[in-house]
Amino acid sequence: MKIAVHGLGRMGMQLARKLAESGEHEVFGLNRSQAPMDEAATYGVKPSPVAKDIPGAFGTQRAVVWVMLPAEITEQIILDWTTLLPKGSIIVNGANFDFRETKKLNELVKAAGMDMVDIGVSGGVWGYQNGFPLMCGSDTVEAYEFLRPVLDTLSQPGGMHARFGTSGAGHFVKMVHNAIEYGMMQSLGEGFRMLHDGPYAGQINLAEAADLWQHHSVITSWLTELSHDALAENPELEGISGYVAESGEARWTLEAARDLEIELPAIQAAFDVRLRSQKGETNFATKVVAAQRNKFGGHNLNGEGKA
Repeated sequence: MKIAVHGLGRMGMQLARKLAESGEHEVFGLNRSQAPMDEAATYGVKPSPVAKDIPGAFGTQRAVVWVMLPAEITEQIILDWTTLLPKGSIIVNGANFDFRETKKLNELVKAAGMDMVDIGVSGGVWGYQNGFPLMCGSDTVEAYEFLRPVLDTLSQPGGMHARFGTSGAGHFVKMVHNAIEYGMMQSLGEGFRMLHDGPYAGQINLAEAADLWQHHSVITSWLTELSHDALAENPELEGISGYVAESGEARWTLEAARDLEIELPAIQAAFDVRLRSQKGETNFATKVVAAQRNKFGGHNLNGEGKA
């Protein structure tokens, strides 16, 4: 099927590339700067420098535009698309987006005669290779089903996609996913700090401990694997400040939990540690978390980039 991907950054490029290289889809790529479009063209993506030219590229087929941009500009970009696309089009909101704002934006898209599907995208920079976990929400099952061929391609070979409910549900599941991620990353970071700074300081090979834990221990996980890789490469995590950014997802989860009077003490504690790290309160645990973020998302080791 035909699809346009607006935003060829770290994640958008992977999506466009995976779809184009599958040979099953005709992919148009739009990006503010030219270099990413030139790169995308080498994967078979058709560069489309001007947004107003994209609707005509679909001919008589239903237009689908996947917006994969930072949350702070996504709403305006989607509203701009509602003025360009024909009625009946589908707009995918792939940003890390507050589910409450997703529902509001969805009403504006519906008023323009179009469907919006919110899709939380996980998998980091490994999604192209491993397949993306795609968490979807839409007011109609039909819009999700129309996207199924694209979602099937993106989830290969080991990912998955599912529709969890009406508008905002996809972003809600992704939001909670990221909040859990905060807690898991912080727990691992603290554990490696204990090994590093504890009574056997200087004796324990942290990478070896992580490797052993990956052999069917209770905490076997991708995050443990990524921790192992980071510690094997740089045992003292030299050159890593320990500053850890936050994307807003854990913050939104905690806000929603307070509204529902649901206690999330582990996630709250992990979130607070990130905030303190941004004020200079860093240690070996926050260095481990920063290293994990770099391994799964390609984020700068000293705080830039959101996840």
